[in-house]
Amino acid sequence: MWPELKFELLQETITTVQLWSQIVGKIRLVKTPWMNHSWHVTLYISPRGLTTGSIPFENGVFQIDFDFIAHQVMILSSTGKQQRIDLYPRTVASFYKELFEKLTLMEIQAAIYAKPNEVPIAIPFEKDDIHYHYDKEQIHLYWQALVRVETVFTRFRAKFSGKCSPVHLFWGGFDLAVTRFSGRRAPKHPGGAPNMPLEVMQEAYSHEVSSCGFWVGNDLFPHPAFYAYCYPTPETYKDQPIRPEQAFYSAALGEFILRYEDVRSAPDSEGFLMEFLESTYSAAANTGNWDRKSLECDFSNLEPNPA
Repeated sequence: MWPELKFELLQETITTVQLWSQIVGKIRLVKTPWMNHSWHVTLYISPRGLTTGSIPFENGVFQIDFDFIAHQVMILSSTGKQQRIDLYPRTVASFYKELFEKLTLMEIQAAIYAKPNEVPIAIPFEKDDIHYHYDKEQIHLYWQALVRVETVFTRFRAKFSGKCSPVHLFWGGFDLAVTRFSGRRAPKHPGGAPNMPLEVMQEAYSHEVSSCGFWVGNDLFPHPAFYAYCYPTPETYKDQPIRPEQAFYSAALGEFILRYEDVRSAPDSEGFLMEFLESTYSAAANTGNWDRKSLECDFSNLEPNPA
């Protein structure tokens, strides 16, 4: 069963958790060597929520986990130290203050740019007493949806032998995404994301991409949905045949869209979503003249080694 998600019930909690995740993601950003396309800043789906994975620091490695079962943040270190932070309806300022207090107790030093990115109004974290909503049931449902989406995205990723991103969550837009690359350089990206440096956007889109993802929606499109786009975007991209029939091209968003509810209610949700991923990739690869023969693979018939 894929959980039912409703934007109006999720919106305020997701807004708060996204800002909390930006604080955690920025800690990973400043402690990790820069990776191409900002892959060093992302979070990953874990068996209990979201995780940074291992982050290097002076005394070894540490990681920060959001636990959406126990509703805590866990900070774990290779030194054996650990700290917990409870998740409840609390302000961004309160979360920010306690997180850095706990990092200090663990002898982890991290100086971050303490304002959010990719949001229209960037309130400094230490001053944000506006965002404080946290509905335990809704964030648990959302995470359960991420678990199911991550599984399908990972299977989709496995069919590509060219350069491909991990399946990861970008805390800027709070979207789970996976991106395939043609291997060719792209024109310089014009930018446009709010509170995002142009040079970061241009490095992220330095090469041709076909990207797909999942996000909870926004005020302009208040529905959890899957999206797909490519950069650069050929003129005929939007006119390509896309499956399933419920998918459509949004001129306002500049992306193909498939609503989460259509996937959830399909008899075969995974196969339904895979149709969208495969057909939108084909639209990008065909209109962009990608060398599909050398970039694609399929190991589904490979026999496992019994040893």
